[in-house]
Amino acid sequence: MPVMVLTDCFLFPGCFLPLFIFEERYCKMLKHALATNRMFCVGTRLPRPEHESDVMMVSTAGLIRSCVTQADGTSHLMLMGMRRIKLTGWVQEKPFRIATVEPLVTHEADKETVARLRDEALHNIPPCPHEAAKAMESLSEQLRLCGDPELICDILIYHFVRRSPALRSALSEGCLIKRYQLLIEELARAKRGSGS
Repeated sequence: MPVMVLTDCFLFPGCFLPLFIFEERYCKMLKHALATNRMFCVGTRLPRPEHESDVMMVSTAGLIRSCVTQADGTSHLMLMGMRRIKLTGWVQEKPFRIATVEPLVTHEADKETVARLRDEALHNIPPCPHEAAKAMESLSEQLRLCGDPELICDILIYHFVRRSPALRSALSEGCLIKRYQLLIEELARAKRGSGS
């Protein structure tokens, strides 16, 4: 799968990432993706390489849902996160990276515990400005009706967790209960930081 390497950029399953493609190598990568399966992933650059790679080896496979290419060759696109993947090796470095990948599976978790944590996370969504309150209320209701607690967790992390170390941990975490616990801790941290 082609890999676009960015700093402090994370995509989670079920979420959308708008991207502006302007570097020549990524214009070539986009052309390749559009000519094949319309997929690539965002490889998050590590602040200090801890292993052999300078890129975090967990990502989310993304599907290009829309793409508009300008006359100058640059493109605006919307990438939709499909599922967690592990990058297992590099088969190409130039002009853009291509990695071998495998699915990253979320472990089975106790449904009652997950439901309790889901409700706690939804209850702790931070308040928003008055003009956006109605939209936030609608989003919260849609999430409550969603039957997929993993998707709910990923959407909440993507939209409400801001710290890069927490995002790296959440993307790599294979246990849904631990992922929810991390989310709830980050929501509490944000609440304390806002003085609420």
